[in-house]
Amino acid sequence: MIVVTRRLLAAVLSAGLLASTAFGAAWAGPSIVVDTKSGRVLSQEDAFKRWYPASLTKLMSVYVAFRAIQAGEITLLSPIEISKNALREPPSKMAYPVGSVLSVDNAIKIMMVKSANDVATALGETVGGSERGFAERMNKEAARLGMTGSHFVNAHGLHDDNHYSTAHDLAVLATAIRRDFPDYADYFDIEAIAAGDNVMPNHNDLIGRFEGADGMKTGYTCPAGFNVTASATRNGRQVIAVVLGAVSPDARAYRTAELLTEGLSANEADKPLLAELRPTGENLSEAGNMRADICTEEAQQRIAKTRDANGKPLVPSPFLSELTRPRVVVSVGLGGATGPKSTQPRYADVPIPTPRPEYAPDTAAIAATEQGG
Repeated sequence: MIVVTRRLLAAVLSAGLLASTAFGAAWAGPSIVVDTKSGRVLSQEDAFKRWYPASLTKLMSVYVAFRAIQAGEITLLSPIEISKNALREPPSKMAYPVGSVLSVDNAIKIMMVKSANDVATALGETVGGSERGFAERMNKEAARLGMTGSHFVNAHGLHDDNHYSTAHDLAVLATAIRRDFPDYADYFDIEAIAAGDNVMPNHNDLIGRFEGADGMKTGYTCPAGFNVTASATRNGRQVIAVVLGAVSPDARAYRTAELLTEGLSANEADKPLLAELRPTGENLSEAGNMRADICTEEAQQRIAKTRDANGKPLVPSPFLSELTRPRVVVSVGLGGATGPKSTQPRYADVPIPTPRPEYAPDTAAIAATEQGG
């Protein structure tokens, strides 16, 4: 049991750290919790509200890649080449030189852990022939899966007003990944990757800290806030939680851990099926925008007050434990692409004419300012 003094709790709540956690409510964005096996919706809040997915987009990107492997277009060892267009993407990125080649396998690992936007673009160009061609495939898959509130324009999730999804749709996608490609589950719970001497931990703070956590992906941009699609398995039961629009990485982890805890013990009797859930609520076609709550000097000062001098949260989550052992590290790198090249024709390397996102402020108040994680 964690003891929280009234004075400390009041300070944290007034600073706006916790997003609908057991300690209070602040900046409660859309969320949904689903039982993976039964497809029952255990809880939801504004699940059909339009939101910018940020790097949760990469779950759709790897789903399209898995489908291409299934269709025989590529293999996990097929080559992904870094183009000029890919290299120009803002961080988070690997910044491999133009012409560098890595395998699909390593590309997916890098996308799931580092959330590298340049690698995501390169994967999209390989599988779709171009960024635009890949986005078309993403939207076709979304329509096939029943993701009626989503529209994709890129493989990475960097901000575009026409690139959006919902908590409901992201839960549909996550359950489809688990259902259709169980053999690829290990991509989603990697604790860290190493490229040479550079070790990059997973942005998902639940991995290794929440009992049974086994995926899946985080996302962050100023307009999106801090998003996550997370899964956990206990006693043979797996649940998925989607949390959108948290005000910080801590708030994201706290709220998600709480929802997963509730979901893992929830009685699913009489709960609606995800496939049968219908849109409810107002202003569903207006996307939420978190920029003023995250990427302003005032917001950074507010968030900084929730952390101590060492950058740790003043109030730890009762649902998360400290990682007291070294992270399990998976090596990635260039080369190793011994498989066949993609059968998809490669089109002219012309970037999609969409606005690039503004960079987030460089501040120690947020652990992950790079857009992606």
